[in-house]
Amino acid sequence: MPDAKPQTSGVREPSRWPGERLGLPREGRGSVGRAGRRVAALLVDWASAMLISLLFTPYESVAYTWVTPLVFAVLQIMFIPTIGGSIGHRLLGMRVVPIDGGWVGAWRPIVRTALLVLVVPALIWDSDQRGFHDKIAGTVLIRY
Repeated sequence: MPDAKPQTSGVREPSRWPGERLGLPREGRGSVGRAGRRVAALLVDWASAMLISLLFTPYESVAYTWVTPLVFAVLQIMFIPTIGGSIGHRLLGMRVVPIDGGWVGAWRPIVRTALLVLVVPALIWDSDQRGFHDKIAGTVLIRY
């Protein structure tokens, strides 16, 4: 058998589009939310957290530095299971869903948000454009 190719363990063919391996369409409804939308949604969410934080702490205080990420986290944890995503996600036509279907539940938003607040996991993406925080939580951000 001179034409036989060696078998390699755990090697997959590259995806032709983000979400293909997850069974998601290439574009449109149900496709993976792309980077531009994700970044814009994050900016909307962070701006919302900053404005709400200003109600409780002065801008130039040390407390403001800690209150803003806390408000951001509370908004994420509160809105993902109730309306399917953060305010930024929803305004930009996306929602957070579990990979295995069904309701996202309470624990997934908590884990996802805790990692998102650390920032670094959100910067590590796979070929399906899922951040490390989404992979650990078993979620994907899709267009609706």
